[in-house]
Amino acid sequence: PGDVEIPGGTFRLGAERDEPFVFDNEKWAHPVELNAFKIARAAVTQEEFAAFIDAGGYLDRQLWTDEGWQWARSEGADGHVYWRRPAGRWQRRRFDAWVDLEPHKAVIHVNWFEADAYCRWAGRRLPTEAEWQAAATALSTGDGQLSEKKLRFPWGDAPSPTPEHANLDWRGMGTIAVGALPAGDSPWGCRQMIGNGWEWTSSDFLPFPGFVVDPYKDYSEPWFGTRKEMLGGCW
Repeated sequence: PGDVEIPGGTFRLGAERDEPFVFDNEKWAHPVELNAFKIARAAVTQEEFAAFIDAGGYLDRQLWTDEGWQWARSEGADGHVYWRRPAGRWQRRRFDAWVDLEPHKAVIHVNWFEADAYCRWAGRRLPTEAEWQAAATALSTGDGQLSEKKLRFPWGDAPSPTPEHANLDWRGMGTIAVGALPAGDSPWGCRQMIGNGWEWTSSDFLPFPGFVVDPYKDYSEPWFGTRKEMLGGCW
């Protein structure tokens, strides 16, 4: 639990030109100025999200954007659409079965509207794309300031993660506890920023400066301005 503090400074958002392969929406790294901010050490848990539902978060108009409120009412959503509560006990859908909530595992299968409403209820906000990337890969100058240098992965520049670094490749057949795998921590102490579950940001999916479409023309360009960004990768 708790937050880490990330100092302000210049962060290079995007892929550097010596990367062997990147998709067009990551081209190319460019400087972004960040103010100091705090970010949670770990993803939101099922237990934390259940508290939001129990507090009436899905029925509180003030917590939702106009579009989000329209979605919630059109779906008749008074809670997570893949959860149920028979006899007062929360359960979630896991493939073809219902299982009791796993309090310390990350909540998944929520859309952007739900993630944004949860943050408002919790007195927080979703990070921007640049903030999330800085928390995952930025380095310190040594005196607590943000360096323009960054790592390739949260844990370093090793070419691929091991099972000790990230929950990937179906190894756990689902998410794991948000406090697991400390070897994968970012330089600032954020955990599991690759693997376990995708994480929403507040940023719209937009092209970087100087964007040039790749030969696969339908990969990014048709969706600019129509989606929010998710980062990190799932299990």
